[in-house]
Amino acid sequence: MVLDSNDIGDGASGRNGGQVIPGLKYDPDDLEEMFGGQLGSKLVATVAAGPDLVFDLIRRHRIACEPVRSGWLQLATSEAALRPLRTRARQWRERGAAVDLLDRAETARLTGSQRYCGGLLDRRGGTVHPLEFVRGLATAAQHAGSRVFTDSAAIRLDRVGNEWQVSTAEGSVTSPHVVLATNAYSDEFTGALKRTFVAVPSLQAATAPLSQEQLRGILPERQSVSDTWRLLRYFRLNGTGRLIMGSRGVFGRTSLIEAAKPQHRAVREIYPQLADVPFDYHWSGWVAMTPDHLPHLHEVAPGIIAGLGYNGRGVAMAITMGALLAKYVLGTPATELGFPVTPIRPIALHALSRWGAAAAIQYLRLLDAFGRVANTWS
Repeated sequence: MVLDSNDIGDGASGRNGGQVIPGLKYDPDDLEEMFGGQLGSKLVATVAAGPDLVFDLIRRHRIACEPVRSGWLQLATSEAALRPLRTRARQWRERGAAVDLLDRAETARLTGSQRYCGGLLDRRGGTVHPLEFVRGLATAAQHAGSRVFTDSAAIRLDRVGNEWQVSTAEGSVTSPHVVLATNAYSDEFTGALKRTFVAVPSLQAATAPLSQEQLRGILPERQSVSDTWRLLRYFRLNGTGRLIMGSRGVFGRTSLIEAAKPQHRAVREIYPQLADVPFDYHWSGWVAMTPDHLPHLHEVAPGIIAGLGYNGRGVAMAITMGALLAKYVLGTPATELGFPVTPIRPIALHALSRWGAAAAIQYLRLLDAFGRVANTWS
């Protein structure tokens, strides 16, 4: 039984960037060093398979969500930023992944932009329409026998004998297992879980549909894209020919259009030929950023588990986490999951983290602005 406080896809599941990205923000060698040889190797294999899980679900359940699996581009904004991408490409190729390093000319061909000096192409990645994807998952779950209740916020969690009772305003459900899948939208109901991450705003802007002439010169093979600025920009084309540009949003009460000015500038910087194209849509939401930049799987209490902290890679990683949580509920020992089960570690002075994150975003935005000026001068 699924209890959703709003509608299916109302949060990040339906309003994300639609980019299906393999792996985590750490390179494979780093993960193996962090977690040790055996667990580290299993972890690398687990997160590498995320896009396979996503596109297999789409295929098996015939989910109409504009799936395109032509790869993910990570693009270097400077020669210095290209060096770690060379290392990343080499490490993934050593593990059999289809990852290629791109020079400036090939990058320009695949993006239609002269802005980048190179990058990598990870052919495991792709794009989806996120809202249609999560709605398709909900439909598939119902066909498999699950019951889905929307507008049913959980307000109490009580131990009743050997089971847990989850209460809503309209009723309750009792089960030996409870999965908390609230991620950046965790509230006081989840207790200490809410204090294990910082909720950071992400904002996206979609242009009006581009003309056929414009489309011929922009992302001709329809890869998803992220760049290497400190506050990275990520973009893709959707099924109706709109360019969707995303980056960090702003804290506070600011209109979406005002907050999206950096996204507007990014489109015009990367694609000067789109300078006169208007923006039709803007939307924002929250991303769960963990201090270690890793997703977390927690056993909150006997019978209660949680997965969260996808750090901007939630399409593939949340699907991966869902599979891990399901295995754990069905009895797979933690040692055999291929992913660490860790204790909850609330962030010290968590109440101040929002202000720290806001200040950090402004600082990084300034550094990127100076970097763009320096690159222009050079």
